[in-house]
Amino acid sequence: MAAGFSGDAVRVDVWLWSVRLYKTRSLATAACRAGHVRVNGERAKPAQSVRVGDEVVARTDRDHILGVRSLLTKRVAASVAAEAVDDRTPLRRRAPRRRSRSCVSAAPAGPPSATAATSNACARADAQTPRTRSCTCASFSPIAGVSTKG
Repeated sequence: MAAGFSGDAVRVDVWLWSVRLYKTRSLATAACRAGHVRVNGERAKPAQSVRVGDEVVARTDRDHILGVRSLLTKRVAASVAAEAVDDRTPLRRRAPRRRSRSCVSAAPAGPPSATAATSNACARADAQTPRTRSCTCASFSPIAGVSTKG
C-alpha cells in the first residue's frame, strides 16, 4: 500500500499522474477521455478504478504497458513511483541512419583563394569530360576514377 492510502482501488487518471506518466492530472484525464488509456484491454474512463495486478496501457509518445504493483494517490518521488509500476513496454529500436549523399574531401583545406581556384579549375575540367561516377567533389577525377590529391 502507498503511504497515506488505505483503499483497494484508485482512479486510473490519479494513478497515471502519481506514477509520473503524465505531467498533470488534467493531461491524464484528457488522455482517458480521448481513449488513449486502457485497463485490462478495455477503454478506460478517468474515474475507472485500478487495482494491484491490473495492466494499464497508456499512449503518450508511444504505447506504455504498465503493471500496477502498488496504488498511489499522490505524486511521489520518482524512485517511489518506479517501485509502484511494472514497466513492460518493449524497447524502441532506432531507425537506421541514412548516409549522406554529399562527397567530403579528405584533404585539409588550404587558403580560401587557392581552394576556390582549384575548385573552379576542376569544375571546368569536369564540364569537358564525361562523368563515370556521380561524385563531383574537387578531389575526384571522373576519367580515371582516382583521387587527384595525394
